[in-house]
Amino acid sequence: MSSTGDDTAVGGLCAVHLPRTARTVADLPRVGRFPAVQPGQPATERLAPTSELIGYRGPTACAAAGITYRQLDYWARTGLLEPSVRSAYPATSQRLYSFRDILLLKIVKRLLDAGVSLQNIRVAVAHLQAAEQGDLAGMTLMCDGATVYECTTPQQVVDLLKGGQGVFGIAVGAVWQELELVLGRLHAERTDTGETLVGHDPADELAQRRIRAV
Repeated sequence: MSSTGDDTAVGGLCAVHLPRTARTVADLPRVGRFPAVQPGQPATERLAPTSELIGYRGPTACAAAGITYRQLDYWARTGLLEPSVRSAYPATSQRLYSFRDILLLKIVKRLLDAGVSLQNIRVAVAHLQAAEQGDLAGMTLMCDGATVYECTTPQQVVDLLKGGQGVFGIAVGAVWQELELVLGRLHAERTDTGETLVGHDPADELAQRRIRAV
């Protein structure tokens, strides 16, 4: 049975330390455009996986974040990380997650895998949800198992490592880029029209070309 990450590790309440220096905002390339319009329509209408007009259903969020549906459901019901686009209420509706929601799901998964307690992760998630999206792209999270530190410059990471405070790190920008590529291959839904957007997997297209060539 998969763990929901509800185990409490030794250590005090997680404190996310804000750097005194100015934040660094990284502009990441936009990849994996969805075919949000029918073939032949203007390409300018195509949407990136990060668009606010795109949402992802629970199974897609699980696949992209590398978690089980049981974990996703538990975290939503306990308030750790609820979908920001659409909740499961009323009962007839399906949860719809934004790109940012799934980014946080991936980070939660990595923190749990590193042994950070759910209690500590809740504090870190609340901080990440309050951060500007551009700030997330340039952020590195360092953790010693009891405290999560936010770093926005390489020097801050070095200082933590020298002080023995950083055991592992998560470069949020790298997770962002990885997730953008993954979601570009998976199905999504337009939040304004409810249209299903079929993901584009270059590997599938290559396979189809090889079949046609035989």
